[in-house]
Amino acid sequence: MTTPHIRHTSPTDEGGRGLQLISALCQRWGTRHTPTGKSIWTEQPLPSGRRE
Repeated sequence: MTTPHIRHTSPTDEGGRGLQLISALCQRWGTRHTPTGKSIWTEQPLPSGRRE
């Protein structure tokens, strides 16, 4: 099982942008291998004015 990595896509590619979006929108992200595949976790800031 391989770890996903950010691909460099061209304007005509129809896939491969998922991790680019995650990287642009999240503070941190990573992957975990599971018995059935892999999952991606993210950390995102809360909007200002909201408390945890």
